[in-house]
Amino acid sequence: MDTINLIDTFSEFKDLKNIDRVTMMSVLEDVFRNVLQKTYGTDENFDIIINIDKGDFEIWRNRIVVADDAITDPNLQITLTAAKKIDADYEIDEEVTDEVKLKDFGRRAILNLRQNLASRILELEKDHIYNKYKSKIGDIVTGEVYQIWKKEILVLDDEGNELLLPKQEQIPSDYFRKGDTLRAVVYKVDLRNNNPVIILSRTSPVFLERLFELEVPEIFDGLITIKKIVRVPGERAKVAVESYDERIDPVGACVGMKGSRIHGIVRELRNENIDVINYSGNLQLFIQRALNPAKITSIKIHEESKRADVYLKPDEVSLAIGKGGLNIRLASQLTGYEIDVYREMVADDDDVNLDEFSDEIEAWILDELKAIGCDTAKNVLSLSRNDLIKRTDLEEETIDELLRILRSEFE
Repeated sequence: MDTINLIDTFSEFKDLKNIDRVTMMSVLEDVFRNVLQKTYGTDENFDIIINIDKGDFEIWRNRIVVADDAITDPNLQITLTAAKKIDADYEIDEEVTDEVKLKDFGRRAILNLRQNLASRILELEKDHIYNKYKSKIGDIVTGEVYQIWKKEILVLDDEGNELLLPKQEQIPSDYFRKGDTLRAVVYKVDLRNNNPVIILSRTSPVFLERLFELEVPEIFDGLITIKKIVRVPGERAKVAVESYDERIDPVGACVGMKGSRIHGIVRELRNENIDVINYSGNLQLFIQRALNPAKITSIKIHEESKRADVYLKPDEVSLAIGKGGLNIRLASQLTGYEIDVYREMVADDDDVNLDEFSDEIEAWILDELKAIGCDTAKNVLSLSRNDLIKRTDLEEETIDELLRILRSEFE
C-alpha cells in the first residue's frame, strides 16, 4: 500500500505543468538520496533512475565482492557467496549491481519519503505561484468569485490559485455573487507564513490605466501616453493623455465614436465618471483643462508654494468645485497644484467687504471665508449653508450666526 501511495505521489508530481523537467528530476533525486543516507549511512554507491514520463523509478546499489569472512560494511560490500547467487561468474573485487526494492526501506522510511516528496511538491507550487504573480504586479487578471466574506472576496484564477480582493480595494458600489467573473489588477504579492498571498485591486489608478490599454489600441501601441490618473473610485476620475502623433486626437481616441470606448470602462468601474484631458506642458492651460467643465476667466500661479488662484464668473464656481468638492480636488491632484477658486465679481455698490464686519465676526472666521474665495458679504451669501459647511472648517452654529449677521446687513 505504501509503495502504491508513493507512486501516486510521484505521478501527481510529474503531471504538474508548472514545474520544469530539470527541476523535477533534481528534486526527486534529492528526496530519494536523503532517505538512502538515513537508511544506509551513504548514498554514494547508489544509482537512481527516474522515468518522468511513466511516473516511476528504480534504485540500484553498487557493492564490491569480498570473501565471506572479510565483509565489514554490508552496504558497500557483498560476500562472494551472495554475489554468486545473483550471477555465478562473479569473482572477488568485482562490482555487483542489484536493484533495491522500495519495500526494503521499511514502512516508516516509505512514509517519510512520501511526506518529503509531497512537501517539496507544495514548496515548488508555492514558489511558482509567488514568482508568477510577482511578475504580474500591475497587470489585469480575470477570476471567478469563489467565496465572499465581510472584509474580502476570494477569487480563483483559471489554474485554481487563490487571489484576494480586500474590501478597501473594491469600488464602493461593487456587488459580486459566487460564480461571477471578476476583473482586477494585481496590486501586490506578500508572503504570510511562507504562503504566497496575491492581493487584487479595483480602486488602484493602475487598474484604470490597464482598462484604457485594453480598450484603446493607440495607448497599447504607444501612440498615446497616459501622463497621470487620479480617481475617487466609483465617483470620478481624471485622466491626462498626450499624443506623440499630431494626426491623433488623444481625447477623441480614448472616448471613441459616440463614447464607444469609454463606455466599456465606465461600466467596469460601476458608472465612475471619467474626464479625459489633453495634457499640456503649459501649466495655465493644463489647470484650465483639469477644471472642465468650468470656464475660467484668469489664473494666477504661485510656483514657490505650488498654488494656483483661479478666477471664474459666479455661475461657474459650482462647476469648478463639483459635487462635494470632487472636481477641484481631483484637478489639484492631477496638476500638482493646490487650486483656490475666486469669484470674479462685477462691482456692486451695495456689497460690503468682509473686513467691515471685524467688530462682529472674529478675524480667524473671516480668514477662513477668504481662503475659499469669499471677500465680500454677497460672496458668502451666494453660497448655500451646505456649501459653507463642506468648504470650511467652521462649526454649523458658527455658520448660522455668520449668515444671520451678513443677511441683517441687507435687510
